[in-house]
Amino acid sequence: MKVIGFAGYSGSGKTTLIEAVIPLLVARGLRVSLIKHAHHSFDVDQPGKDSYRHRAAGASEVLVSSRQRWVLMHELRDEVEPKLDELLYRISPCDVVIVEGFKRAPIAKIEVHRAVAGARLLYPHDPHIIAIASDEQHDAALPQFSINQPAVIADFIFSIRAS
Repeated sequence: MKVIGFAGYSGSGKTTLIEAVIPLLVARGLRVSLIKHAHHSFDVDQPGKDSYRHRAAGASEVLVSSRQRWVLMHELRDEVEPKLDELLYRISPCDVVIVEGFKRAPIAKIEVHRAVAGARLLYPHDPHIIAIASDEQHDAALPQFSINQPAVIADFIFSIRAS
């Protein structure tokens, strides 16, 4: 599996860009998976549903399955949050794993940057940044793409996937 990260500060447009890139990679016949890091508490379950009640009762894991999808929820409780490599081990085989967040992980990353967000670039302080997707040009010795051209970014990912 090829792993490629999309890193940048909040409000940079990572999710929107990834949402546009995924169908372009899938259209090329690639099986794409995604791991997203959340800096806040989140819940994919709804209070009152059976699976929520089972987790609240103390189950460590709850797997819910239907004809359309299945999801495995693992409660950390007092466990340490897993590192990215542990999460990659759990994901089903695919061609490309896109990682959103985990900006300090030692994986190849495309930095997503918007001038309006007012944040500094992660590059050149992160040696794992291999390209920049932005709404402005930067003085960087890396491939740079317009954040508004997801097809060009998908081409780049496809080319590094093959290498």
